[in-house]
Amino acid sequence: MSKTAIIIPARYGSSRLEGKPLIEVLGKPIIQWVYEKAQQSKLADIIIVATDDERIFNTVTSFGGNVEMTSTSHKCGSDRIREVVDRHPEISYIVNLQGDEPLITPESIDEVIKNVKDDAAADISTLVRPLNDENDINNPNLVKCVRDLNGFALYFSRSKIPYERNSGIAQFWGHLGIYGYKREALIKMTTLPQSPLEKTESLEQLRALENGMKIKTSVVDFVPVGIDTADDLEKFRKIASSLL
Repeated sequence: MSKTAIIIPARYGSSRLEGKPLIEVLGKPIIQWVYEKAQQSKLADIIIVATDDERIFNTVTSFGGNVEMTSTSHKCGSDRIREVVDRHPEISYIVNLQGDEPLITPESIDEVIKNVKDDAAADISTLVRPLNDENDINNPNLVKCVRDLNGFALYFSRSKIPYERNSGIAQFWGHLGIYGYKREALIKMTTLPQSPLEKTESLEQLRALENGMKIKTSVVDFVPVGIDTADDLEKFRKIASSLL
């Protein structure tokens, strides 16, 4: 039976915020905030946290979540997800949901699922949001996307793209780091070697584009709050408190 899984890769080590998944905000670890958002998806059948750390494993188990241990040798979240998918032949569609996006909306998760399931041409799906602030557009840490007229990604870059030869015409799109995969696409992605553009920009999705895979994008209107630094954590604490 074909199933759709949201898989949340989570590791303890982080160069900027050690033990990030287990940091508590309003009495709940960040990984639980993300898991509970995933539970609100209407299109997912399975939710799995994929980790190589027993502390994370035990925490997810303690709040009743579904979690699986993976190898400590994985270099990225996609490889960790692939290991879990290999154990589950029933999984046909996969969402790679980052464990540090506690404010992701369930509707956005479902949009990613819908695109990869319903569009036969899409190997992968992801999300973008409109950018209007020049600081965002020029920020190399905020990845930009150029799309074709059917919503498929043409390129992703840390640079400001497209180049404005004629000002006032371009629409800039910021990329959100959530992906949906057809099972075959995930297997292909994690089997292929790193591509030249991927190495240049340090963007894994360029491996897919360089190898002729199609990435469907949808536009969302919210600004994500990913937690990479202590400042990000404080920002999330304030937002979470305001939601009470």
